[in-house]
Amino acid sequence: MIRLSRTALPDDLAGRLVPLTDEITAAPDRVRTARAAWKRAAVRRSVHAPLRRLLEDMAPGHQRCMYCGDSQGTDIDHFEPLSRNPLRTFDWLNHLLACSTCNSNLKRDRFPLAGDGTPLLVDPTAEDPFDHLLLTLALGTYVALTPKGQATIDVCGLNRPVLTRGREQARRVVVASLLRWARGRDRGAADEMREAVLTVRWQPFADVCQSMLRLALMPGAARVLDEPVLSLLRDRELRDRLLV
Repeated sequence: MIRLSRTALPDDLAGRLVPLTDEITAAPDRVRTARAAWKRAAVRRSVHAPLRRLLEDMAPGHQRCMYCGDSQGTDIDHFEPLSRNPLRTFDWLNHLLACSTCNSNLKRDRFPLAGDGTPLLVDPTAEDPFDHLLLTLALGTYVALTPKGQATIDVCGLNRPVLTRGREQARRVVVASLLRWARGRDRGAADEMREAVLTVRWQPFADVCQSMLRLALMPGAARVLDEPVLSLLRDRELRDRLLV
């Protein structure tokens, strides 16, 4: 999971969401009305489709799930579940792109709260996941830094084996691509340098590269990252191409 920047809604799309929220607000059974409105064929065409395009543009790599970063995002997820707060059904700030595993099989309507009533799940468009989660690169597993981090690991299944194995492979791809970029630079081969960067940016598990880039600037980085990889991760030109 990495920090993502939420884009602004176009005015015409934002205008389409207001009457839908008004409809839910006026209904005696808001949850039922919200579910029906969300599934309406006309809404799927005029609201779902443009919302999803915006989310896909925000997502890492090739339209990856904003939770696990592995599978391609197929669903518009309501961060705060519709069943809990139907008035946020058409709230753009409540929409994330998720794969069906994270959305339908794991997260579902789970939305743990802290004692003060604030969400215990990390919203990657509103806060930096790395404030709450530490990625152990050697194992491909997440360690919680905060209660919010632990809840996110649990609810989204961030340490399920298919993800930990995928992160281990992603690290190997990142290392190989960094070395390829360096070879291209030494030969003055701009195409090879560009391909190496694209390989990293478009593979699953963007969190692996982003973790490596952050770790490279921390004290003790040399105990985890070997040369020449460490020096490459500190290279300003390369960092500018890879940081999101």
